[in-house]
Amino acid sequence: MTYTWSVFTKPWSGLPGDELGRLVAGLGFTGAEIPVRDTAYVTPATAEAELPKFTEQLRAEGIEPISIASELSERVFAACAAAGVPLIRIMAGLGPDGYAASVRRTRVLLEESAVLASQYGVQVGVQPHHGRFVASTLGVLQLLEGLPEHFKLVWDAAHDALAGDDPAVTLELGLDRLGIVNLKNAKYLKTDGGWKTYFVQGEEGMSDWSAVFATLQRLGWTGPICLTGQYSDPAVPVEERLRKDLHTAVTSSRRTPSGE
Repeated sequence: MTYTWSVFTKPWSGLPGDELGRLVAGLGFTGAEIPVRDTAYVTPATAEAELPKFTEQLRAEGIEPISIASELSERVFAACAAAGVPLIRIMAGLGPDGYAASVRRTRVLLEESAVLASQYGVQVGVQPHHGRFVASTLGVLQLLEGLPEHFKLVWDAAHDALAGDDPAVTLELGLDRLGIVNLKNAKYLKTDGGWKTYFVQGEEGMSDWSAVFATLQRLGWTGPICLTGQYSDPAVPVEERLRKDLHTAVTSSRRTPSGE
């Protein structure tokens, strides 16, 4: 299988496009997800003017933008269309009013953004996230049920494992909606304050990346793979960790489903 090996560039969100492109290419990636947030080099307020230039600089270094992490405002949709970025990634947050009310609120937001997604030809990807978010792949699929094809699942290996799910099940159920496969890994760590999530190298956590790729091969899916660069221990530089995890991911992807 041939994948676009991508990385979420949040660890270097303050860099301009040319510097970021050289850094990402030097790590061995050919794709990137870009944060478009108030704390990043490109913000929602500047996206229409800056994102096309930023992505042009990335492409000049051999890096294809696969998505941005941002909001669902018209200015962001317009910026993505102008820059040729295919997808906006979000998560479905849970408020103090509880799960059901929060899901209804997010569903309204998605329904309202359907006009923009169609108008600008830009997809919306929803990612499950452990904690105060819709945490499971199946929860996200329920949230997306009945929405147009522009709405995609961003499947996440770590959060799928933290939810206690099986990638052979969730990837198959989400195949028709699958837009991006996120790779990171995590485990539960017991502390004096209770069990905490702890993000680790790809070979150390609860998610079996070999099982993920075996399922993707069985399903024939060849979309973008994005390593998110999230690690709880800052003692090792994120660049060093990502090089190791990219090697782990590529090696896992080359194994046959039987492991031979």
